[in-house]
Amino acid sequence: MFESLTESLSKAFRNIRGTSKLTESNMAEALAEVRKALLSADVHFKVAREFCENVKAKAIGAEVLKSVTPSQQLIKIISDELEALLGAGSTQLSPIRPLKIMLVGLHGSGKTTTAAKLAGLLKKQGLSPALIACDVYRPAAIDQLETLARQISSPVYLDRSEKNVPLLARRLADNALSDGANALIFDTAGRLQIDAPLIAEISEMRAEISPSEVLLVADSALGQEAVSVAKSFNDAVGLTGIVLTKLDGDARGGAALSIKAVSGAPIKFAGTGEKLDDFETFHPDRMAGRILGMGDVVSLVEKAQETIDAEEAQKMAEKLRKAEFDFEDFLAQMRQMKKLGSLGGIMKMIPGMGGINIGEREERKMAQTEAIILSMTLKERRNPSILNARRKLRIAEGSGTEVRDVNLLLKQFEGMRKMMKMMKGNKGNRRMGQIMAAMKNRPF
Repeated sequence: MFESLTESLSKAFRNIRGTSKLTESNMAEALAEVRKALLSADVHFKVAREFCENVKAKAIGAEVLKSVTPSQQLIKIISDELEALLGAGSTQLSPIRPLKIMLVGLHGSGKTTTAAKLAGLLKKQGLSPALIACDVYRPAAIDQLETLARQISSPVYLDRSEKNVPLLARRLADNALSDGANALIFDTAGRLQIDAPLIAEISEMRAEISPSEVLLVADSALGQEAVSVAKSFNDAVGLTGIVLTKLDGDARGGAALSIKAVSGAPIKFAGTGEKLDDFETFHPDRMAGRILGMGDVVSLVEKAQETIDAEEAQKMAEKLRKAEFDFEDFLAQMRQMKKLGSLGGIMKMIPGMGGINIGEREERKMAQTEAIILSMTLKERRNPSILNARRKLRIAEGSGTEVRDVNLLLKQFEGMRKMMKMMKGNKGNRRMGQIMAAMKNRPF
């Protein structure tokens, strides 16, 4: 989501390279680029102005450390300001039990999906969540909540005949608590800031159920409108936190940088994809790192720990060490990798790799590789040396590719196995030049 902002900030940093001290004159152009980058990302103009003023005040006259360049020092100052802008507040949910979470937001912000995602996350944390359907104006919302609840095996409480939302919420909550739930998630109807009756309704509902958390679900594409949205809902119900949705989209990111500054409520969660497990706790420092192109290794490792089977990974590591892996192993690793998300998303979390463009072409290539391997028999995957012209033609037809694609994959795979054998026999730095030469034609 932040690609254009990251690129613009990188351009700003280049303007002060080669100087020995951060001064007002050599930072003027750089900060002008920073401000322009923030505004083009739909950050509210007041937030952008205050941000640049804070950076300027902290950076002017700062002596550049011998171990870093002025641009690196400015990046550190901007990183600290980004963390302050995005963070400054606990991202933890209330420790009060039962935990009552009321979700509010505009039409189409993703409240219903967020309710299910949040329930799934709370289940992983050992709680017993229940979904409370309080959108009585859109029957499809109740149907959607029921469908999502089944996918995460979570109970959902509803009453299609009741139209008094505050009373409905209290009664369904009592039922859920009686059944043993200790975390209640209330999915409310979407509304507009100017919709006075509905705003009044959620205010009455808040008074009726006394939630421990009131979370605003905000679309990351809100841009400048994020300011008025956050203010309206905060005035009506007193927000305790924010959930940013669609962080995986092509929005320019202005909402993420504006909404915290205006509402004063911390961003607690972020929706990062369409799947129900594409939901994570928001970490200001990690998000600042992503925006500045520094990656987010911590989140990548945490995601890997959740999705990758440690025992299988150990077995694969042993096969790689002995150079004994085959296409069956490679297919298993591809599937493990897909659990982490798209290739482009993974690359952006690795420091220094965010600028590498992994687009649809590369994703299609990976899908093609998987199709070719799936078109092989188990015997062929385990022993690709038996693949003759007739077998290759059958595999190409089965995978919707050409024989040359099959031959290229076989050649690349064999190159990888040779490289692993070289590493197996390598001691210290011997033959490292050969390994690096082999990697120039790295497979896949």
